[in-house]
Amino acid sequence: MTSTVKFSLVAMIAVSVVSDAMLLPFYPQFFEAVFSVTEPRQVGFYLGATCFVVMLAFPLWARIARSVPVIRLLIYTQFAAGVLSILCHGAETLRDFWLVSLLMLVFKASYLLIYPHIMRFEQQEKHSGTIGLLSVIVHLGAIVGAGAGGFVLQWFEPRQVFLLMAAGDFAQMFMCVFLPGKAEPAARAEPREQPAPATGRPASGRVYKLGLIMLLFYFSIWLVRPFFSRYWQSISAWDGEIVSGLVFAIPGVMAFLALCLKNRAIGKTGLVPAVFSGICGLLLQASQQEAVVLAGRCLYGWALFHATVRLDSLLFAISTPASYAADFSKIYFFQSLGALLAFFSIGPLVASRGLQMPLIAGASGWLLTVLLYSLLFKAGSKSAAAVMKTS
Repeated sequence: MTSTVKFSLVAMIAVSVVSDAMLLPFYPQFFEAVFSVTEPRQVGFYLGATCFVVMLAFPLWARIARSVPVIRLLIYTQFAAGVLSILCHGAETLRDFWLVSLLMLVFKASYLLIYPHIMRFEQQEKHSGTIGLLSVIVHLGAIVGAGAGGFVLQWFEPRQVFLLMAAGDFAQMFMCVFLPGKAEPAARAEPREQPAPATGRPASGRVYKLGLIMLLFYFSIWLVRPFFSRYWQSISAWDGEIVSGLVFAIPGVMAFLALCLKNRAIGKTGLVPAVFSGICGLLLQASQQEAVVLAGRCLYGWALFHATVRLDSLLFAISTPASYAADFSKIYFFQSLGALLAFFSIGPLVASRGLQMPLIAGASGWLLTVLLYSLLFKAGSKSAAAVMKTS
């Protein structure tokens, strides 16, 4: 894969993440402003439904991609997503919005194929660096998306967010139109096959073990996200949507700093230290003191970046290039299931325990994650040791 093609694919991921992040911190505010829905459970149910749809759609696209080139497939799916985003802008009732937005997400889910497509043509020794780069793109995209979403919600009609999303979908479509001529030659050349890890156990079994860890990890992450901007607005005098969105996106800044220091940080920060740092960051954010919350947000962002890179690296260490898309779709299913469980839990949790409780519950989830990792991936595992050598 040439550097130009890789840059284009990374740019597509960036556009997708920005689009997805526009409403992510503001769904409670969006539903209240547009549909007069103030019940936290309703917001949680909608987020759970979106996660469920993507969880089912992505494996379908991964299967279709076995016979249809990824870039060509994305031309059609992103066009459909753009059209449906425009229809979301025009939805007048909550029922219509649910139907159209969920259908939009079916097509949007196809962009997730870009991640394993990039990794398939990367050499093994470059995996950690590429995973770190993509993780930073996701976090920085969250900053831009949250800022753009907060700006629209504060100064314009909230539905206009979907017009920006449609623009992002069409931008990806046009990028794909001009990519195949450059990308397909690289795609036809089979990448150098790597042997399966010599652990004495099937790689698929280890993928499912990693999936269980990912389920708990992403459950803990998504417990924190949906109502964090509301939590910040409840404790701070700086409670506008723009500021709230930027505070929400602080982990993206920390991910960027971590990538800049990757030669020292990524190689020396293992999963276990990262997780315990994340637990401390979450508990600091639960303090309800503005300065302490900001400090905890920074620590949490640093920890989240390193923990995510470690876990993703483990996936590509126990899989093979020919299986990357299939194994990534399995892992994404577990990640989405964790998010789905979080979305269905967050509404009742906030309604009964308040906006602070998701942070405490998230810290507990991170603790269980590291315990489960220690149980399922023992020190004697060669592939785990290679990737998690500093854990």
